[in-house]
Amino acid sequence: MDLSITELQLIKNSTLLHFDCPNCDSELVHKVAQLLLTGLATACIDNTAGDPFRSYASVAVPLRKDMVDYLTDRSQKFITESILGTAEAVPDQQVEVSDDPAEIISDFMDDFANFKRNLLGRVSGWLLSENREDKIDDFSQDMETDNFWPIDRREGISAIFIKNVDLKRKFHCGEKYDSADKLHEHMSNCTYRKIICENEGCRAKFSAFSKDGHDEVCAYKTVACEQKCGETLLRRDMDRHCITVCKMRMVNCPFYQIGCESAFVQSELAKHCQDFLSSHVLHVLKVVHKREGLNEDELEAHRHKLKESDSWKDLSEARDVRSLTWAVKDLEAKLKRPVSE
Repeated sequence: MDLSITELQLIKNSTLLHFDCPNCDSELVHKVAQLLLTGLATACIDNTAGDPFRSYASVAVPLRKDMVDYLTDRSQKFITESILGTAEAVPDQQVEVSDDPAEIISDFMDDFANFKRNLLGRVSGWLLSENREDKIDDFSQDMETDNFWPIDRREGISAIFIKNVDLKRKFHCGEKYDSADKLHEHMSNCTYRKIICENEGCRAKFSAFSKDGHDEVCAYKTVACEQKCGETLLRRDMDRHCITVCKMRMVNCPFYQIGCESAFVQSELAKHCQDFLSSHVLHVLKVVHKREGLNEDELEAHRHKLKESDSWKDLSEARDVRSLTWAVKDLEAKLKRPVSE
């Protein structure tokens, strides 16, 4: 039986055979996958700038292959380049090497796009133009819509690039096992394994170690009202709830426009109207008898007369200026009637 070169190499290195965990930070993988599409769009736009015989789409396929090959090569050489770059640095001069895979891979894509630019694409005026940025955004969206480079394929490639440049193992698992069974057992509990948010309506995907962090901000998480009104609701509805219907929201007194400057939580409206009834009535009397020009003593006399009425407490049921005004007028008219009526 003939064996492939790969199989022969595995047999040759059987004593060194190991199984790597492929898991990476899922959110970072998705981010890099999105960057790949933008990077490809940039290379296509700059490569065909001013060329009437070639469209962006006509070069997308070959440039995609070239870009993947380029990024693979650069990412595999990243460790060596980092070591050499540090060794060749000027003495006493610190060389800062980014440890953010997305930033590193983005720099690689910029280098690739620069390498593929045609003559017009290298003109500074074109590189800084808004028209160029608009074309890149539009072509990226077109490729996304047409599923030219499916997201799952981009994420698979992105994971490889991330593992190649993540020297400190901050964004990928990196565990190795001497058997497939041990790797399988590990992957079911790996903190980098991809999981889906359990909150109904949320489609977010992330690594297991990010679950608590996502849960703290998930818009579809059911949480208690921030103002402690006792209600539970989706986090995404919190602002609207707190502003519009929460009984613990702060409100101005409904008699603010005629003089009461109190503010309180909505649930205390009834208590406020009872506690400040005398004050509210005085404010209303000033409006009702404004044309008569009554002084403070005369207004106080009117209020005192209303207080002595059996219907005084009923006035506290009024929750706005209009209803209290009508209630005060009605009570005053009732008190003016002869007893025989």
